[in-house]
Amino acid sequence: MTHGVGDATEGTDLPLDGYGPFAYLSAPNAPLYRRVMRALMSEKERFTVHVRPDQVAAAVSADGGELVYEDTIGDALERLARPEWGNVLAFADSSRVTALADFYRRRMLYQLSREGEAAERALAQYDAALGSRGALQSVALEDIVVLLTSLRETVADTASRADADPALLHQTLRGLRDRFSELAENAVAFMGSIQRTIDLHDADVEAFLAYKEQLIEYLERFIGDLLTKGAAISELLAAIPPDAVDFLADTAAARETIDAAPGDADAAYEAARSVWLRQWSGLTDWFVSTRERESESRLLRSRARAAIPALLSVVRALHEKAGGRTDRTHDFLTLATWFATLPADGDRHRLWRSAFGLTPVRHLSVTTATEDAWADAELPTNVPWAEAPPVEISPQLRRTGSYERRGKASRVADRTAAKAMLAAQSRAESEQTAQARRRILTDGPRLMSEFGTLDPQAFRLFLGLLGDALSAIGPTGTHAQVNTSDGELVITLTRIEGAGQMTISTPDGDLVGTDHLVDIAPAVGSLLGRQAAEPAAAR
Repeated sequence: MTHGVGDATEGTDLPLDGYGPFAYLSAPNAPLYRRVMRALMSEKERFTVHVRPDQVAAAVSADGGELVYEDTIGDALERLARPEWGNVLAFADSSRVTALADFYRRRMLYQLSREGEAAERALAQYDAALGSRGALQSVALEDIVVLLTSLRETVADTASRADADPALLHQTLRGLRDRFSELAENAVAFMGSIQRTIDLHDADVEAFLAYKEQLIEYLERFIGDLLTKGAAISELLAAIPPDAVDFLADTAAARETIDAAPGDADAAYEAARSVWLRQWSGLTDWFVSTRERESESRLLRSRARAAIPALLSVVRALHEKAGGRTDRTHDFLTLATWFATLPADGDRHRLWRSAFGLTPVRHLSVTTATEDAWADAELPTNVPWAEAPPVEISPQLRRTGSYERRGKASRVADRTAAKAMLAAQSRAESEQTAQARRRILTDGPRLMSEFGTLDPQAFRLFLGLLGDALSAIGPTGTHAQVNTSDGELVITLTRIEGAGQMTISTPDGDLVGTDHLVDIAPAVGSLLGRQAAEPAAAR
């Protein structure tokens, strides 16, 4: 329950350089003042000119918050009406006076001041902006296509411009600007909320898991719309020449400055024209890419596409968390906590033996006959235990619980041949890799189209190097140099202006793409580099 509002605890009474209507936000009873101001705004929207404290109290009681008495509402209204804050205007209420004694009672009517209304609208806009999660507006893309088509037809030639209706043209431009602003702002807000969900900073886990499929479908649909509609918008923008853009800006600026004061008309016209040109430039940059930079729509499409696998990773992490799955790091941290809380070393030793299985060996031994039966059966891993050859155990073990086989110990298996075979396989694989690397060395810059035919192993190595180099060069770069993960090779890739198509043939198929200049060389100090230097030194 809220009690009275005291002046002594309200902080400063000094005006805040014209921002006094916001001062109540830092007062101790700010939530009460906020409810009162919302009630006054509600009455204002109902075209009520003046309100009494009992009306405000009824509106505050109906907002679902804590119960507040009418006297407390009256004290809050008086505080809001003081000149230091100035949110409310107060007037004497004489309409209910029926006796002389009523003149001596303080009865007031209250009305939102202009400053208070402006502050309240600003706060409402602030709350709305924070609470909005944004949206990816495919409909806005369609509207932008329709509006740009209308503008293109209007400014198609000089005759069309002369017959254009300035009012209709200005209205179309305003609609285009508003739809584009909504699209950009909502996209930024939505992608921000998606990123916060991916980072699990403010994710509603239950709601996210319930609507994850719809969210991913929503992203995929917008990516498709942005790809098709974005291309159409880019073509429409390119179809409107610079002189037509100047005509549109001149028309809009002239329309907006018709009612300007005579002395300010020229300055207002230039300012409005400059704003329209900047906004058109921003619209163009949002949808049209250049060699120097990518468009915002392409960046948005990339972010939305990257958000899909990230969201799937979040889903997997949430399911693992809900299933109680832990990793080894968590296990070790828990074990370390147990060790730290034990009182004595004896307890710690027992925990150590229990955790890591440091107990005497008491497992069953397998006889030679059992091993031979397993080897002869060649059982796959999915055979049930009941269908596998049985393990022969001594009746004495079953009778006494212990068994010691008499006689000499079993012979240790000789694995020398198996180790030699593995070493030979490893040497052969290393030699094949080294030969493949030597086959793709270019001995200086070389066109990819000159490689001709490559065997599968050399082609797989070349394709991996090419992928790393193309990732490094990016869509707008012209030159990139990368190293292999083991530091043996260095590949330098250069984009060729106006290059044609190239084809590299392999037994598994052909690789077709844009030709590039490539230089594959051994890294300094690498094994390949030393091997190449030895014959040169011998000569």
